[in-house]
Amino acid sequence: MLVSYKRVLITGGYGFIGSALVRKLLHQTKLKILNIDKIGYASNLSSVNKLIESNKNFYQERYSFLKIDLLNSNDLKNAIFEFKPNLVFHLAAETHVDKSIINPNKFVTNNIIGTSNLLEILNQYFKGLSLSEKNLFKFIHVSTDEVFGSLGKNGKFSEISPYKPNSPYAASKAGSDHLVKAWSKTYGFPAIVTNCSNNFGPWQFPEKLIPLTISKSLKKEAIPLYGNGKNVRDWIYVEDHVNALIECANNGKINSSYCIGGNNEISNINLVNLICTILDEKKPWEKSYKTLIKFVLDRAGHDYRYAIDSSKIKSELEWKPTHNFEESLSLTIDWYLKENDQ
Repeated sequence: MLVSYKRVLITGGYGFIGSALVRKLLHQTKLKILNIDKIGYASNLSSVNKLIESNKNFYQERYSFLKIDLLNSNDLKNAIFEFKPNLVFHLAAETHVDKSIINPNKFVTNNIIGTSNLLEILNQYFKGLSLSEKNLFKFIHVSTDEVFGSLGKNGKFSEISPYKPNSPYAASKAGSDHLVKAWSKTYGFPAIVTNCSNNFGPWQFPEKLIPLTISKSLKKEAIPLYGNGKNVRDWIYVEDHVNALIECANNGKINSSYCIGGNNEISNINLVNLICTILDEKKPWEKSYKTLIKFVLDRAGHDYRYAIDSSKIKSELEWKPTHNFEESLSLTIDWYLKENDQ
């Protein structure tokens, strides 16, 4: 796994997907890892630090963390030039649609300007590398399927889908995608863009649908569901997404993009009902948790459906999701139940 690399920089490594990537690389490789994270409201230090504490001798000498905002160009440049990465995974981003509707400028600043700063500094660093080092270096930009807008009842997003973002969050991620592709084209910067469907799993901050539903259920609070609940999403277990990112780093084609999906389409109402059914079995209550579901005013510009066609990454990189959706959902619920009991 990533046998060609020695030093990996991960931005946003205390976020949900970033921390899953950090844990996997710490546990299964001998790579030196630098995690750069500004520590926002959704960051969780325990998501990585618990693993390090379990075996300090094995993990601590290979892992370092710097609290840096990507808007701070001086600190960012010093960190990159000192660490000398030969692989970068860029996951740092503001990600919550609702918050982007309330404060769009924060998303534009962090997701677009932050990515621009990172690209500019990394491109300077890349230019100073030897030819062999340049041939090894890769930048993996982790994005979302939301940049493609909304689907009707048919069709799927692919690498050739036009960009049609509908929320400030999606627009800010689309902007960062375009910057990465422009740096690749104009400067020859070796980048890959990935666009993934909705992730789920342990350690996810409870503002996203699955952990929110679990959290509200355990507190016996109303479970809010937008509109009529018929909006459809394609879900992927976070471990499958991380495996896809690693495959992109190993064998992905420079200046390409890859769409990553779990092929698990389900409407929001059916998903919430499924979570409630599993909770009814695992942690019985005097009523069904389904009685807590409350339909609320629909989100502004709410995309109807997302779905990913992953045929390119499957054929080129021989990646495919390996985790069963309902089994992974059950394991995720088990994790939150354990956390709730502590």
